[in-house]
Amino acid sequence: MKSITIAGAAATAFSFAAALPIEEANAVTASPFASLIGRWSGSGMIGYKSSPPEKIKCRATYLTAGSENEIKQTIRCATSGGNVEIISNVKETGGKLSGHWKETIHNFEGDLTGDVTPRGFRVIVKSADVTANMDIMVMGSRQAVEIQFVNSQSLLGLTLAMTKG
Repeated sequence: MKSITIAGAAATAFSFAAALPIEEANAVTASPFASLIGRWSGSGMIGYKSSPPEKIKCRATYLTAGSENEIKQTIRCATSGGNVEIISNVKETGGKLSGHWKETIHNFEGDLTGDVTPRGFRVIVKSADVTANMDIMVMGSRQAVEIQFVNSQSLLGLTLAMTKG
């Protein structure tokens, strides 16, 4: 159940990205996180290896942390099978991302690395229990998240579409 919970949270973050159309990047802002700041909510699907996909609902909050190139992310998700809460602290330096994440309900944590892309962020989340590749795309008041689980015993991926506000 641990990998399902972590995977669910990660999958939620990646799932919506694939559903959005590709657009040219907007003018560069002072911080790559500026468009994320605020509250987001949405839904998507989480895929399992041995059972049908399941609907998932999530809320995300992004706050600046220390400087404009540091962000604190909180994601809360629910499925019929349970809840997930992820807290991440991410720093950007020269287009590279680094940070730490923790799933607070089941007490898992690990490191994250990644890159700022023209449309959002590409992230790798690693812990002793799960490794996941995540793409986050932000277009105005819409955010798409797609997560692919690399070493999960039970999860395939997560797709999520969220809106700001």
